[in-house]
Amino acid sequence: MTRDNHHLSRRTALRTVAGAALASVTGCLDSNGSTTPNGSESPADGSGVFQQVTVDGTALVVEFAADSEFDQINLIQPNGELFGQREVAAGSQQVSFELGTSYAPGEYEVVALKGEEEAGGATITVQPELQVREVGLYRNNPDKPWDEVYGDTETDRLKNGEAFVTVENTGSGPDAAIELIFSGDIPNPVDDPRGSGMYETEQVLIPPGETRDLFSNSYPFGSESDEGMGCSPEGNSGQFTVTVETQIGGNQASNTFDVQYSGSTEMSDCEVSITEA
Repeated sequence: MTRDNHHLSRRTALRTVAGAALASVTGCLDSNGSTTPNGSESPADGSGVFQQVTVDGTALVVEFAADSEFDQINLIQPNGELFGQREVAAGSQQVSFELGTSYAPGEYEVVALKGEEEAGGATITVQPELQVREVGLYRNNPDKPWDEVYGDTETDRLKNGEAFVTVENTGSGPDAAIELIFSGDIPNPVDDPRGSGMYETEQVLIPPGETRDLFSNSYPFGSESDEGMGCSPEGNSGQFTVTVETQIGGNQASNTFDVQYSGSTEMSDCEVSITEA
């Protein structure tokens, strides 16, 4: 067995023993055991081998001093296997590992090596968390880029029946929305939309700490279907649920909203009020 494999096996065993204590830590852990939230600050006493470990977009970025005395940085996945390794050029101050949207979420370990000897390390939790924040229609949100999304020739028809859904990633890792589903008391509920349910895209990347608008492609607020709830002059009230399927781990983000349709018998002229339930 090579020396490198010995290091990985030992670290996997230590992670199993300490997993319960470390599960709630999000950020960097320096070689003396101090933590920094979300990997955004340097170790308080300056004793760590890294200045900062963060997730930027879809990449994990490791920053260090130009005079650091190590020549390689390894990134270890939550299962203990090697994710990747980067050589540290003389005078450099940063390396990055592209995570994309197909990585395993969990605690990653960043290990600095000098030759075959370990020089120190840090841990960071990379875990996305998508939240459905808002649903809106053109009639209530005309400033959204409806024409840009749906095109001039389709906008008049689509913008009154389609919707946008605002999704926020409150976690520490990137993720992608891969399916958008509307169900419940809407004019045109579709439990199994064609394609992704998002207009002319199969996925929408949502980096950590950012929000994105998803635009529907299933006409949820268009003409009333046999199973849908329509508009009436006196008002019809109900609830609907928006579900977003995510790329990482096959998870779902969903939220339920109260809705009222009033002022008309036709959806094209209907007043629609949507509030979080």
